[in-house]
Amino acid sequence: MARVLVTGGAGFLGSHLCERLLDHGDDVLCVDNYFTGRRANIAHLIGNPYFEVMRHDVTFPLYVEVDQIYNLACPASPVHYQFDPVQTTKTSVHGAINMLGLAKRVKAKILQASTSEVYGDPEIHPQPESYWGRVNPIGIRSCYDEGKRCAETLFFDYWRQHGLRIKVVRIFNTYGPRMHPNDGRVVSNFIVQALRGEDITIYGDGNQTRSFCYVDDLIEGMIQTMDMPDDFTGPINIGNPNEFTIRELAERVIALTGSRSSLIFKPLPADDPRQRQPDISLARTVLDWMPRVQLDEGLQKTIAYFRRLVNTAAEAAE
Repeated sequence: MARVLVTGGAGFLGSHLCERLLDHGDDVLCVDNYFTGRRANIAHLIGNPYFEVMRHDVTFPLYVEVDQIYNLACPASPVHYQFDPVQTTKTSVHGAINMLGLAKRVKAKILQASTSEVYGDPEIHPQPESYWGRVNPIGIRSCYDEGKRCAETLFFDYWRQHGLRIKVVRIFNTYGPRMHPNDGRVVSNFIVQALRGEDITIYGDGNQTRSFCYVDDLIEGMIQTMDMPDDFTGPINIGNPNEFTIRELAERVIALTGSRSSLIFKPLPADDPRQRQPDISLARTVLDWMPRVQLDEGLQKTIAYFRRLVNTAAEAAE
């Protein structure tokens, strides 16, 4: 039984990770400041004797005894990370410093949940780990993009300077149950709008592309990366390489929800990438990992989750 710390553990990805680690037989400490994380995401885990919850902000040091650290703490959607961009950068940078310091003190293995946003608006397609990216350092998305890039820098400097056991996973667009309904991401946006019978808002012409990975596949990739021998550090792309236009996603959501929603188009936000698709050759080779859940199957599970939320909110409003 490993003692595992998950920062951002009450968030969308963090709650699924905590659940999977408990199923694996680990002792899990979930840390969250509840800026975007929600208690409802982990309510079903509270009775487990091997699960502990601590309210804490990773921009402040943490003193606990653990064997592994998954550092997921940081708002990941533009709506949330642009709300307080200074705090977003501090969460990525100070949070990484504090968690790396903890890992150094207790000799823990530590994994950084990085992001495909380190590639920015890419000139190479699909994006391999060797690509350095094309990121605007002074734009409205920079707090997140550059914060995550700096966190990667810190991880590799701690590895080189202190021999820390690190893993860096670059997460591409992930979706599934427990996404925040107001996080502004396309999957949750489209599903909620469709279920409410509202017009579906597409930013830009809808021809920009994304690759959507179901949460169960992503969590499996993260755990497999953590379990790799110490000489493998990453960075490693984890995501689904199947590429879809935003318009195709909207049309699939309408079909699967049975909605009569129409599509409306608004200007594309600044620095929004035109293409996003992971090259997962490294994950296939090193982890023998590839996503198993295809888009329609994952969307059906996600729609079922959001349908319950929408129905519950409608009943409460009556």
